[in-house]
Amino acid sequence: MVALVLRVVLALAAIPLVLSIAYNVVDPVSTLMLVRWVEGKPVERVWTPIEQMSPALVRTVIASEDASFCSHWGVDLDEMRAAIEKADELEEARGASTIPMQIAKNLFLWPGRALIRKAFEIPLALWLDLVVSKRRLIEIYLNIAEWGPNGEFGVEAGARRAFGIPAARVDARQAALLAVMLPNPRRRDAGNPSAGVERLAARLQARVPREGPELTACLGPLR
Repeated sequence: MVALVLRVVLALAAIPLVLSIAYNVVDPVSTLMLVRWVEGKPVERVWTPIEQMSPALVRTVIASEDASFCSHWGVDLDEMRAAIEKADELEEARGASTIPMQIAKNLFLWPGRALIRKAFEIPLALWLDLVVSKRRLIEIYLNIAEWGPNGEFGVEAGARRAFGIPAARVDARQAALLAVMLPNPRRRDAGNPSAGVERLAARLQARVPREGPELTACLGPLR
Protein backbone atom coordinates (compact mmCIF):
# COMPACT_ATOMS: atom_id res chain seq x y z
CA MET A 1 0.00 0.00 0.00
CA VAL A 2 2.79 2.38 0.94
CA ALA A 3 4.60 1.60 -2.30
CA LEU A 4 1.44 2.33 -4.30
CA VAL A 5 0.91 5.66 -2.55
CA LEU A 6 4.55 6.56 -3.16
CA ARG A 7 4.22 5.76 -6.87
CA VAL A 8 1.09 7.88 -7.13
CA VAL A 9 2.80 10.80 -5.36
CA LEU A 10 5.84 10.53 -7.63
CA ALA A 11 3.63 10.38 -10.72
CA LEU A 12 1.72 13.48 -9.65
CA ALA A 13 4.97 15.29 -8.90
CA ALA A 14 6.31 14.40 -12.35
CA ILE A 15 3.34 15.95 -14.18
CA PRO A 16 4.42 19.61 -13.83
CA LEU A 17 8.04 18.68 -14.55
CA VAL A 18 7.07 17.03 -17.84
CA LEU A 19 4.54 19.72 -18.75
CA SER A 20 7.15 22.42 -18.19
CA ILE A 21 9.29 20.92 -20.93
CA ALA A 22 6.29 20.52 -23.21
CA TYR A 23 5.42 24.20 -22.76
CA ASN A 24 8.44 25.10 -24.87
CA VAL A 25 6.22 24.25 -27.85
CA VAL A 26 2.70 23.84 -26.39
CA ASP A 27 0.74 26.97 -25.45
CA PRO A 28 -0.50 26.42 -21.88
CA VAL A 29 -3.63 27.49 -20.03
CA SER A 30 -3.68 28.51 -16.38
CA THR A 31 -5.39 26.67 -13.53
CA LEU A 32 -7.69 29.69 -13.11
CA MET A 33 -8.74 29.45 -16.74
CA LEU A 34 -9.50 25.75 -16.26
CA VAL A 35 -11.55 26.48 -13.13
CA ARG A 36 -13.60 29.08 -14.99
CA TRP A 37 -14.27 26.62 -17.84
CA VAL A 38 -15.39 23.95 -15.37
CA GLU A 39 -17.70 26.47 -13.66
CA GLY A 40 -19.17 27.51 -17.00
CA LYS A 41 -17.75 31.04 -16.77
CA PRO A 42 -16.39 32.89 -19.83
CA VAL A 43 -12.71 32.80 -20.70
CA GLU A 44 -11.25 35.15 -23.32
CA ARG A 45 -7.68 34.50 -24.40
CA VAL A 46 -6.03 34.88 -27.79
CA TRP A 47 -2.51 33.48 -27.73
CA THR A 48 -0.16 36.15 -29.03
CA PRO A 49 3.50 35.51 -29.93
CA ILE A 50 5.95 37.90 -28.32
CA GLU A 51 6.86 39.20 -31.81
CA GLN A 52 3.32 40.54 -32.08
CA MET A 53 3.42 42.41 -28.77
CA SER A 54 4.45 46.00 -28.27
CA PRO A 55 8.10 46.08 -27.09
CA ALA A 56 7.08 48.86 -24.68
CA LEU A 57 4.55 46.51 -23.13
CA VAL A 58 7.02 43.65 -22.67
CA ARG A 59 9.63 45.96 -21.15
CA THR A 60 7.14 47.72 -18.87
CA VAL A 61 5.67 44.51 -17.47
CA ILE A 62 9.13 43.16 -16.69
CA ALA A 63 10.10 46.44 -15.01
CA SER A 64 6.94 46.33 -12.94
CA GLU A 65 6.81 42.66 -12.00
CA ASP A 66 10.40 41.40 -11.99
CA ALA A 67 13.16 43.85 -12.89
CA SER A 68 15.83 41.18 -12.27
CA PHE A 69 14.12 38.71 -14.62
CA CYS A 70 17.10 38.43 -16.95
CA SER A 71 19.67 37.99 -14.19
CA HIS A 72 18.16 35.49 -11.71
CA TRP A 73 17.58 31.75 -12.11
CA GLY A 74 13.87 31.75 -11.36
CA VAL A 75 14.00 33.01 -7.77
CA ASP A 76 15.36 36.38 -6.68
CA LEU A 77 16.87 35.59 -3.28
CA ASP A 78 17.76 39.20 -2.50
CA GLU A 79 14.21 40.41 -3.13
CA MET A 80 12.77 37.50 -1.19
CA ARG A 81 15.01 38.19 1.78
CA ALA A 82 14.12 41.88 1.75
CA ALA A 83 10.39 41.12 1.53
CA ILE A 84 10.57 38.66 4.41
CA GLU A 85 12.47 41.14 6.58
CA LYS A 86 9.76 43.76 6.00
CA ALA A 87 6.95 41.33 6.80
CA ASP A 88 5.87 40.19 10.23
CA GLU A 89 5.49 36.63 8.96
CA LEU A 90 6.75 34.76 5.91
CA GLU A 91 3.18 34.35 4.62
CA GLU A 92 2.82 38.15 4.56
CA ALA A 93 5.88 38.81 2.42
CA ARG A 94 5.20 40.99 -0.61
CA GLY A 95 7.11 41.78 -3.77
CA ALA A 96 9.25 38.65 -3.79
CA SER A 97 7.47 36.64 -6.50
CA THR A 98 9.45 36.55 -9.72
CA ILE A 99 7.82 36.01 -13.09
CA PRO A 100 8.83 32.29 -13.11
CA MET A 101 7.30 31.93 -9.63
CA GLN A 102 4.07 33.54 -10.85
CA ILE A 103 4.05 31.24 -13.88
CA ALA A 104 4.52 28.21 -11.60
CA LYS A 105 1.58 29.35 -9.47
CA ASN A 106 -0.65 30.13 -12.43
CA LEU A 107 0.06 26.88 -14.29
CA PHE A 108 0.35 24.30 -11.54
CA LEU A 109 -0.76 25.62 -8.14
CA TRP A 110 -3.53 27.56 -6.44
CA PRO A 111 -4.00 31.23 -5.47
CA GLY A 112 -3.51 32.58 -1.98
CA ARG A 113 -0.65 33.22 0.41
CA ALA A 114 -0.29 29.82 2.08
CA LEU A 115 3.28 28.97 3.03
CA ILE A 116 2.86 25.42 1.72
CA ARG A 117 2.20 26.80 -1.77
CA LYS A 118 5.51 28.67 -1.67
CA ALA A 119 7.24 25.40 -0.83
CA PHE A 120 6.06 24.05 -4.21
CA GLU A 121 6.32 27.31 -6.10
CA ILE A 122 10.03 27.94 -5.53
CA PRO A 123 11.40 24.61 -6.89
CA LEU A 124 8.94 24.74 -9.79
CA ALA A 125 10.16 28.24 -10.66
CA LEU A 126 13.78 27.06 -10.62
CA TRP A 127 12.84 24.13 -12.87
CA LEU A 128 10.91 26.34 -15.29
CA ASP A 129 13.84 28.72 -15.57
CA LEU A 130 16.13 25.79 -16.25
CA VAL A 131 14.12 24.08 -18.99
CA VAL A 132 12.31 27.01 -20.64
CA SER A 133 14.04 29.99 -22.25
CA LYS A 134 13.56 33.45 -20.77
CA ARG A 135 11.93 34.63 -24.00
CA ARG A 136 9.41 31.79 -23.89
CA LEU A 137 8.77 32.36 -20.17
CA ILE A 138 7.79 36.00 -20.60
CA GLU A 139 5.69 35.03 -23.64
CA ILE A 140 3.84 32.46 -21.52
CA TYR A 141 3.39 34.91 -18.65
CA LEU A 142 1.95 37.62 -20.88
CA ASN A 143 -0.50 35.10 -22.34
CA ILE A 144 -1.79 33.53 -19.09
CA ALA A 145 -1.90 36.51 -16.71
CA GLU A 146 -5.39 37.60 -15.70
CA TRP A 147 -6.15 41.01 -17.22
CA GLY A 148 -9.75 41.76 -16.41
CA PRO A 149 -12.69 40.97 -14.12
CA ASN A 150 -14.68 38.85 -16.58
CA GLY A 151 -12.32 36.13 -17.71
CA GLU A 152 -9.89 38.19 -19.78
CA PHE A 153 -6.53 36.41 -19.87
CA GLY A 154 -3.41 37.40 -21.74
CA VAL A 155 -2.29 40.77 -22.95
CA GLU A 156 -4.23 40.63 -26.22
CA ALA A 157 -7.56 40.31 -24.42
CA GLY A 158 -6.42 42.86 -21.85
CA ALA A 159 -5.43 45.46 -24.45
CA ARG A 160 -8.60 44.99 -26.46
CA ARG A 161 -10.78 45.25 -23.36
CA ALA A 162 -9.04 48.35 -22.02
CA PHE A 163 -8.23 50.27 -25.20
CA GLY A 164 -9.89 48.51 -28.12
CA ILE A 165 -6.53 47.85 -29.79
CA PRO A 166 -4.26 44.80 -30.25
CA ALA A 167 -1.27 44.24 -28.00
CA ALA A 168 1.02 45.21 -30.89
CA ARG A 169 -0.22 48.82 -30.78
CA VAL A 170 0.04 49.48 -27.03
CA ASP A 171 2.07 52.63 -26.31
CA ALA A 172 4.16 53.46 -23.23
CA ARG A 173 1.32 54.99 -21.19
CA GLN A 174 -1.08 52.19 -22.03
CA ALA A 175 1.61 49.62 -21.20
CA ALA A 176 2.08 51.17 -17.76
CA LEU A 177 -1.67 51.15 -17.12
CA LEU A 178 -1.89 47.48 -18.11
CA ALA A 179 1.15 46.57 -16.01
CA VAL A 180 -0.19 48.12 -12.80
CA MET A 181 -3.41 46.13 -13.22
CA LEU A 182 -1.62 42.83 -12.68
CA PRO A 183 -1.61 42.75 -8.86
CA ASN A 184 -5.39 43.21 -8.83
CA PRO A 185 -6.94 42.85 -12.30
CA ARG A 186 -10.47 42.58 -10.94
CA ARG A 187 -10.40 45.97 -9.24
CA ARG A 188 -7.89 47.98 -11.29
CA ASP A 189 -9.05 49.04 -14.74
CA ALA A 190 -6.58 50.30 -17.34
CA GLY A 191 -9.42 51.45 -19.58
CA ASN A 192 -11.10 53.49 -16.85
CA PRO A 193 -8.32 54.09 -14.32
CA SER A 194 -8.88 55.59 -10.90
CA ALA A 195 -6.67 58.43 -9.72
CA GLY A 196 -4.60 55.91 -7.77
CA VAL A 197 -4.07 53.69 -10.79
CA GLU A 198 -3.12 56.75 -12.86
CA ARG A 199 -0.49 57.70 -10.27
CA LEU A 200 0.98 54.21 -10.16
CA ALA A 201 1.11 54.05 -13.96
CA ALA A 202 2.72 57.48 -14.24
CA ARG A 203 5.46 56.50 -11.79
CA LEU A 204 6.09 53.23 -13.64
CA GLN A 205 6.15 54.94 -17.03
CA ALA A 206 8.71 57.45 -15.74
CA ARG A 207 10.90 54.68 -14.31
CA VAL A 208 10.98 52.33 -17.30
CA PRO A 209 13.30 54.48 -19.49
CA ARG A 210 15.81 54.60 -16.63
CA GLU A 211 16.12 50.82 -16.57
CA GLY A 212 19.22 49.67 -18.42
CA PRO A 213 19.40 47.38 -21.45
CA GLU A 214 19.92 44.44 -19.09
CA LEU A 215 16.20 44.59 -18.27
CA THR A 216 15.39 42.73 -21.51
CA ALA A 217 18.85 41.64 -22.64
CA CYS A 218 17.98 37.94 -22.31
CA LEU A 219 15.03 38.17 -24.70
CA GLY A 220 16.70 38.95 -27.99
CA PRO A 221 14.98 41.25 -30.51
CA LEU A 222 11.44 42.06 -29.47
CA ARG A 223 10.24 43.02 -32.94
